[in-house]
Amino acid sequence: MCCKGFLKIMMFIFNGGIFLAGAALLGVGVWVTVDSSSLLGLLDQVEDTPDQVYQLFNIGYILIGVGAVLVVIGFLGCCGAIRESKCMLLTFFSIVLVIFIVEVAGGVVLLVFQDVAGEIFDSVENEMRSVIRKNYGKDEKMTSVWNATMEEFKCCGYKNYTDFDGSPFNELHGGQLYPLTCCLSNVTRGECNTNEAHKSNVPGCFNRLVQLFEENAVIIAAVAMGIAALEIAAMVVSMILYCNAGKKS
Repeated sequence: MCCKGFLKIMMFIFNGGIFLAGAALLGVGVWVTVDSSSLLGLLDQVEDTPDQVYQLFNIGYILIGVGAVLVVIGFLGCCGAIRESKCMLLTFFSIVLVIFIVEVAGGVVLLVFQDVAGEIFDSVENEMRSVIRKNYGKDEKMTSVWNATMEEFKCCGYKNYTDFDGSPFNELHGGQLYPLTCCLSNVTRGECNTNEAHKSNVPGCFNRLVQLFEENAVIIAAVAMGIAALEIAAMVVSMILYCNAGKKS
């Protein structure tokens, strides 16, 4: 009886951890999705964007789904331990096992994408520059998307300020002016001209894209490792409780 009581306590602790980890993963998923939405808007301007690019942005939705499921199974595990229900304990074990397998597979995919993220975004550089030089300053929607993204992430163009050379905006101002975000506030005196943009050397949004996924990959990996450890422990305890459920002490 004492041993069973201890296992129940451990089950509560592990499932409480899974519940909280699921909530954390849900929060990270929402953060990734919101953080990348404006960057995704830039890629929508490019025709024939590689499918791998959009797969990178689906990571946020996957995290939201997995986080929501973990919150549910954390609650299910606690209920199963209280009621000593074999059905609930077995269901809990099965769901956690499936989630664990999915997380391992997702971790492998994430590591692969992290290594090739730079190459994937680099592959659309010429197309992105072509779109900027054709439409920035002429297409109101495209211009507003770029302005909002550059303002939010403190970046300029896809690689640098020269991406705007020859654009309608640039030509309208005699080929000498660039978006204000291409110049640092402590360098700019009035307008953002070629000299000020060169001195500011504001990094392109391409670098921010790569940085975004590298930072998120580290956070996701750390959360996933903690969840995986809790899941393994919870599965072991749930199976012990399942085998002992209904037995008299």
